[in-house]
Amino acid sequence: MGNKQTISSLVTGGEASAGPPLGPAMGPMGVNIMQVIEAINEKTKEFKGMKIPVTVSVDTDTKEWEIEVGIPSAAALLLKEAGIQKGSGTSGTEWAGDITADSIVKVASVKLETSYASSLKSVAKQIVGTCGSLGIKIEGKTPKEFTAEVNEGKWDSKFT
Repeated sequence: MGNKQTISSLVTGGEASAGPPLGPAMGPMGVNIMQVIEAINEKTKEFKGMKIPVTVSVDTDTKEWEIEVGIPSAAALLLKEAGIQKGSGTSGTEWAGDITADSIVKVASVKLETSYASSLKSVAKQIVGTCGSLGIKIEGKTPKEFTAEVNEGKWDSKFT
């Protein structure tokens, strides 16, 4: 790559547009903006409605470009799993949602790729902690109760 320029932006999954911030930033680089936007939407559509970090790298000499898609935050993934827009404002007293152990496994697997943790189980415990701050129960249990069960090995079959 010759002269490489990058643009980083938060886009809504599957809903990036040629408007600001991406369009105007890419305009001077001479790339086909719609092609790039379509590629971003294709790569982020599974995270519909969630804010996703995206980086577009453009070689200003050849006009070649590539897209790197980040991972949404654990909180965003959990809210999606619980089917709620936002967490409970008063965590610990009011519960905003309830998810399954499988949802914890799913979110932990996504985050494991970008985490420094060595095992799915340790990431899962962090995810359960995030449930606590969002006011989301797991299998009808509070995150504290669920963590105790994880520590006892009750859910090991899921986290291996």
